Amino acid sequence: MDERHLFEFIAHEARLLDERRWDEWLALFSDDGRYWVPLAGAAQADRDTHNSLADEDRLLLSLRIERLKNPRAHSEHPPTRCQHVLQPPSMLRQDPDAGACELHTPFIYFELRGERKIVLAGSYRHHLVRAAGQIRIRLKRVDLLDVGSALPAIQLFP
Repeated sequence: MDERHLFEFIAHEARLLDERRWDEWLALFSDDGRYWVPLAGAAQADRDTHNSLADEDRLLLSLRIERLKNPRAHSEHPPTRCQHVLQPPSMLRQDPDAGACELHTPFIYFELRGERKIVLAGSYRHHLVRAAGQIRIRLKRVDLLDVGSALPAIQLFP
């Protein structure tokens, strides 16, 4: 997997979220894909022995997406909007034989709903794999910088 193509994949993934193209975003995940936001941020080593802000497999992600798309979802009146601002990703690990790699991407995330604004910063760790000739997300880990403080209710996907 060449780095330029991988970096474009990360930018494309963020753009799908910003444009509320939830189903296309979910399709980027492998069958065993997970979206994980550790409660302790980068200091948290695993999902099993600590609480998490979010730890969702494809089924839970699809349920959350269906709620976001439902016109009767109270939390989406008015609709929540978001914008991801990414720094260039850096390669942490690559295993060409297995078709797998891990990328680190610092970000700033803006979420707006009516007059309410949330700004979060942190970094992503994407564990990517090649499946059926396509790049897929096996794990998207979101390490927030301000995990030590009280966080507001986050509606979308930082």
